[in-house]
Amino acid sequence: MAKKIVNPYVNSGRREYNCFGCSPDNEKGLQLKFELDGDEVVAHWNPQRWAEGFRNVLHGGIQAALMDELCSWVVQTLCQTVGVTTSMEISYRKAVLVSDGEITLRGRLSEQTSRMAFVDGRLLSGDGTVCATAKCKFFLFPLEKAMTDFDYPGASAFFEESLSQEHLADED
Repeated sequence: MAKKIVNPYVNSGRREYNCFGCSPDNEKGLQLKFELDGDEVVAHWNPQRWAEGFRNVLHGGIQAALMDELCSWVVQTLCQTVGVTTSMEISYRKAVLVSDGEITLRGRLSEQTSRMAFVDGRLLSGDGTVCATAKCKFFLFPLEKAMTDFDYPGASAFFEESLSQEHLADED
């Protein structure tokens, strides 16, 4: 059963919060919302014609942006800090047709060290076909720096009270 991930940046008071990937107020952005499904962070997104490359095909750069944002939320929620993408390898396996409607993004932490996180992402069509995969590598900031320099609110801010305690207990 998937559990909603709260976007703590929405009501943080930061006026400059306008993330292309996740701000609900960025009219030209992706406006992604996330949930936790087991050990995966998941988002659903409905492609629109403005995001086409070839006629009716979702632009590869938009697919890359979707995967990068997804993997960033894996870092923020499961690694409990923020990081910056140092590399991303994408494999485009099948065209994503805009006319096919909603797609699903799934990201999972594959490895974490004290300073690096490795996250795997998948983009699936409405029928569950894997259309693209990504391997992202993130440089992780120490928690104190994440909080002071990047306004990271702490991992518990992404989850409602009951989920926060349950999820953090699972990691012990």
